[in-house]
Amino acid sequence: MKLPNLQNTDKGLWAIYISMIVVAVIALFSASSMLVYQKHSVLGPVGQQIVFIALGVAIAFFVQFLPSYIIRIGGYVLLLLSIVLLYSLLIPGNPFAVTLNGATRWVRIAGFTVQPSELAKLSLIIVVADLLSRIKTEGDKRKYFFWTLGIAAVVALPVMTSNLSTAILICGIVFLLWILARIPFKFWGFTAGIAIVFLVLGYCVVEFAFVRRDREMTGLFGRAETWVKRIDRKLFADKADSDTATFVITDENRQEAYANVAIARGGKSPLGVFPGNSKERDYLPLAYADYIYAIIVEESGIVGALVVIALYLWLLFRACFISTRYGDDASMLMVMGLALMLTCQALISMLVAVGLGPVTGQPLPLISRGGTSVLITSVYFGIMMCVSREQVSLRNRQNETIAASQDEVPDIQVD
Repeated sequence: MKLPNLQNTDKGLWAIYISMIVVAVIALFSASSMLVYQKHSVLGPVGQQIVFIALGVAIAFFVQFLPSYIIRIGGYVLLLLSIVLLYSLLIPGNPFAVTLNGATRWVRIAGFTVQPSELAKLSLIIVVADLLSRIKTEGDKRKYFFWTLGIAAVVALPVMTSNLSTAILICGIVFLLWILARIPFKFWGFTAGIAIVFLVLGYCVVEFAFVRRDREMTGLFGRAETWVKRIDRKLFADKADSDTATFVITDENRQEAYANVAIARGGKSPLGVFPGNSKERDYLPLAYADYIYAIIVEESGIVGALVVIALYLWLLFRACFISTRYGDDASMLMVMGLALMLTCQALISMLVAVGLGPVTGQPLPLISRGGTSVLITSVYFGIMMCVSREQVSLRNRQNETIAASQDEVPDIQVD
């Protein structure tokens, strides 16, 4: 059995990946204090996540040596599976569905809890990148635009019922891939306009028919009322109400209020209050997940905040470098789609944590606690490493061929 050539691995991506893991472990030990208290064990919550991280490293290492065509085929299979799981969550009384905090986003299979939307995000990027890459050979932009639009809609609709921010994120990444694939503006611009109109109309219906009349919204889109209230609280509250909400903590603003306190404590020093000294971790709901960035800022100050931002920007720039030197459109679009998904999700999570956006429930990729998220993010990195490795191997083979052909050229002697 031939061993893989480790010299062709992307050391830059590995450096980013390991650096994020280090940040995650440091933040995890502090932010998980409430879970440790509830479980009466340090090794329980923390040890479980470390196991997921170790498994994620193994997955990333394995995936980087897969042939890219295997990844593309697997993307189609995974997309079909994720669509089935997403629509199964809409079935009332589904015994495999798991509901947390009023949202049904998880499926329990063989004792493991899986979030189908995470599988859908990964597989959708792979499939959309593969379909858009065929434009170069077939030249039919209209055909593959509508193909990718239909697939994105099939995925986004069930996701929207329980997680609007993830549905918007999915659609946003598909729009960016259309732009990278040079889809004409008349196609994606019209589609974006229609989507915005429907979102605005949906907001107005929920706002005036339910929120302002104090009527509870139930059924398939029952969580729409929660989204509208979060938007109202963030964007349309007047200055007096905002100032009052900062000091009067209610059930509706607990997350934002304690996150703001954590950010304020971290801003007293460029290095924060130092790891392990957070106070808000005991009061901030989901401090180890959606709001872990607030705890990082509290304990590491502006320096820690900028380090995390720099890691995600480094990832995006590294993906741009890989994609620009790779001749395969499918691989280029796949790498950019994966990097944009991670970076945009991280941006949303950080904006929410510092109080610049409404609560969305988006975790910080690879850093927030969550087994499915860590494993899927590791697959993201593994795929990007795979594309980079194949590019380096191809370039090395081309250089060897050129060198061999030059050696075979006979010397011509002129009398």
